Amino acid sequence: MSEDSKSKVEIEKNRKFFTSFKKGNFEEEKKRTLNLSIKEGSAAAFMTGSGESYITPYALALNASNSQIGLLTSLSGLFGPISQIFGSKSMYKYSRRKLITTAVFLQATMWLIILGLGILYFNGIITNSAVPLLIFLYSLYAIVGAFGGPAWFSLMGDLVPEEKRGKYFSKRNKITGAVSMIVMLAAAFILDFTKEKNLVIFGFAIVFGIACIGRYVSAYLLSKHYYPRVEIKKKKYFSFIQFIKKAPSNNFGKFVIFVGLITLATNFAGPFFAVYMLKDLGYSYTWFTIINLSSALFTILSMSLWGKIGDRYGNRKLLKIGSIFVPLAPLPWLISGNLIFLIFTAQFISGVGWGAFNFAASNFIYDSVSRHRRGICVAYYNIINGFGVFVGAVLGGLFAQYVHISFMNIFLLIFLISAIARAIIVLILLPKIKEVRNIEHVSDKDVLRNLLIDIHPPFYGILRIVLFTMINFTKKINEKKKGFYFS
Repeated sequence: MSEDSKSKVEIEKNRKFFTSFKKGNFEEEKKRTLNLSIKEGSAAAFMTGSGESYITPYALALNASNSQIGLLTSLSGLFGPISQIFGSKSMYKYSRRKLITTAVFLQATMWLIILGLGILYFNGIITNSAVPLLIFLYSLYAIVGAFGGPAWFSLMGDLVPEEKRGKYFSKRNKITGAVSMIVMLAAAFILDFTKEKNLVIFGFAIVFGIACIGRYVSAYLLSKHYYPRVEIKKKKYFSFIQFIKKAPSNNFGKFVIFVGLITLATNFAGPFFAVYMLKDLGYSYTWFTIINLSSALFTILSMSLWGKIGDRYGNRKLLKIGSIFVPLAPLPWLISGNLIFLIFTAQFISGVGWGAFNFAASNFIYDSVSRHRRGICVAYYNIINGFGVFVGAVLGGLFAQYVHISFMNIFLLIFLISAIARAIIVLILLPKIKEVRNIEHVSDKDVLRNLLIDIHPPFYGILRIVLFTMINFTKKINEKKKGFYFS
């Protein structure tokens, strides 16, 4: 062998070694980042648990009206997703690291301003303008936070292998959900203690300060993530108008329309469960938190199961399971305001149902969209959802403020309308959505059987009764739509 040949062979060996070394490093970096992402999500859970969970009670403490509560939810729900269009476009120019960490840092800073508003209100510096300012600031909070959303979604799509998404995100969601629950409960004790001292505004300042610190820690951990290089090609871009025009004729578009309408129907009632509990039922902050935590607990307990079903049978099957529960969640509120009753009916149905629905919806996007279009598609998906939040909450707020009835509580009527609207949307639109992954094809009956086998024993009996009751009920009203529900 000539010297030149030997040299070429040596160069090729070195190239292969270096390439394999880099790949090994990449895999190690991905693994490290996925573990770090769980820690980051736990830090972010301090923000959701002690911040976002109490924004409606905070508005009520500032004397917000029903229509203002609707605006608080609707405007933040609309403007946040709209900012994702600019966030997704910015991925053509800036790195994902810069977009994500900047957005999260600014979001953390907004909590300092929001808690400062309450202190000014307590000292009489601002009074009548406090609630409008809160609506503005919380909308701004949603805008800066959502700006980095498409970049984060794109990043996680690159880091989590397709065949392990269900398993990984169920683990991440369980841990972050547990942290959020603990923080929510601690925040409730702080608020009840300060309320007894007539200092509840300072209680909110403390819990929002905790939210701020948690999000700053989250920003730091995000800066330590591994960000694989990705070239976002402009030729893959399509406008929101183009997306809307094609949505009714393609599977992903039908999915987005379905979820958006469910969001609209849900948010017609969503902002007012807190108002109903705190004003009409007279719950303390602690009891208010306990009932919300019960829903989160059922979500966490069912999360591993949803991950298994999504990975094995596809996210369309999981979406169907969630769609059985979601319309039924508001109905127990019409029967009784008893705390124990609501925990084991309304909150059980809500926690299990929304856990399955939201988990399936998120992973369905990963399945349906190519790597280069993840950022823009999740932005458009969130805009449709944001529009649903906006319209639903505004309509609900106006209904609660201006419709006067004597035959039942106005909030209970809102809950009933929401439940009926959800059911109609599910019956009409869900059958139009198709599975996009190559998965094991089994009947709904077999999925149900395997689901019940995998349920943890303490919850098996309760879930079995609830499931079969709902199945028999939906069969009667859906005989003409064979195969839609479990058969």
